[in-house]
Amino acid sequence: MPDIALTTLLLLCLAALVAGWIDAVVGGGGLLLLPALLIGLPNATYPYVTGTNKAVAIVGTTGAAITYARRTKVPVWTAVRVGLAAIAGSTAGALFTTAVDEEVLRPLIIVVLVGVAAFVILRPAFGARPEGEARAPLARARVVTAIVLVGGGIGFYDGLFGPGTGTFLVLALTAVLHLDLVTASATAKVVNVCTNAGALAMFAYQGTVYWQLAALMAAFNLVGGTVGARMALSKGSGFVRGVLLVVVLSMAAKLGWDQWA
Repeated sequence: MPDIALTTLLLLCLAALVAGWIDAVVGGGGLLLLPALLIGLPNATYPYVTGTNKAVAIVGTTGAAITYARRTKVPVWTAVRVGLAAIAGSTAGALFTTAVDEEVLRPLIIVVLVGVAAFVILRPAFGARPEGEARAPLARARVVTAIVLVGGGIGFYDGLFGPGTGTFLVLALTAVLHLDLVTASATAKVVNVCTNAGALAMFAYQGTVYWQLAALMAAFNLVGGTVGARMALSKGSGFVRGVLLVVVLSMAAKLGWDQWA
């Protein structure tokens, strides 16, 4: 456990709570949690920060995934297969990190995010399911596409760069599998559990996790994740869509600040 002032510890726990809520609703909680850890642990090396981040995030993500699975029909087996493909993709992406200039990649991601925001605004029916309409069974071809493109492709992006992976998962699963936004978010949580488990296993093996700090923050992250999942289920796709827009635009603004400020 690093030496942390009580005020800083409370702020880190608050960040974990809010990040868990964001992550459960639409993904992207790491955009809050990771910077909070970087600020709160100024003397920690980056591997310790990212390792602790994964140890916190996996608890809230698991809580959200269980909450979704108990209250709605989640294609768990499809999500697990996408998650395993994402682990392979992120491992491959990590191998290419030294060959990619973030200063070049970041503006491209900003353009993609702005395009995504425009698409969601202009297509209000995206990710919505009419009241009372039964969910159609998943076609085999779409499942295979999700495993290869969503799992492998977004997993590769996660290993290569990372920011907003959970949000991109929700969008891609909605588009490829024709899920409503609530079900896509629930499915993305199962995928996130797989990818977080793979990453955490590596950080644990390397011994770069502050376990006591992670355990404390994880309790708050779990509460945030559980509450976020329940709110998404009760309020529906319209609520998730609104949060999605806020997260996407915030992500674009943060990347823009990192690039040009």
